Amino acid sequence: MEIIDRHRRATAAARIALARLRPVDLGLPTPCAGWDLRDLLEHMTGQDHGFAAAVRAGSTADVDAGAFAALPLGPDPARTSAAAADDLVAAFAEAAADPGRSVWLPEFGRRFPLEQVAGFHLIDTLVHGWDVAVTLGIALDYDDDLVAAGLEQAERVPDGEFREQPGSPFARALADTGGSDPWERTLALLGRDPTWSPYRASGAL
Repeated sequence: MEIIDRHRRATAAARIALARLRPVDLGLPTPCAGWDLRDLLEHMTGQDHGFAAAVRAGSTADVDAGAFAALPLGPDPARTSAAAADDLVAAFAEAAADPGRSVWLPEFGRRFPLEQVAGFHLIDTLVHGWDVAVTLGIALDYDDDLVAAGLEQAERVPDGEFREQPGSPFARALADTGGSDPWERTLALLGRDPTWSPYRASGAL
């Protein structure tokens, strides 16, 4: 299934940033307002855990919302985060043999086809991967087809006041989302300033 392979490749690309993570970096501000890097990684790890559980449960069970809760990073944050991401990649790979399965997502209170669930998490992986990378001052180079797939997903994400609620992974779309660069447009649609830096966020610039 192409979307599952794209998700795997996006996860591998985002891993470049995790490999550079140091414990001292966990207090850095991120593009996610109100979240430092520890908060973001705990959110990502919890989401990976919940999606993996939901994908493996498939059409046979409904996972609880608690499965998606933020998870502590432990003594080795990079390894903990990477392990959760790898487990989700493995869950999608296992599920690809049954493309007709449906997956319960408690956030929406309904089931979705496996392919659509992989698309949901693809945009999370791409954008949160960028969040981590830009926080650490690292440039990520996503393949063009991943960027195109990410933009397609971002254009489907509803915008509204709910994005202003505490814990929302995406802020309101920026007013100027009409740029020609597809990755910058993806970021803007999901409330990210493509020029964001931790130095500006902390007032160092």
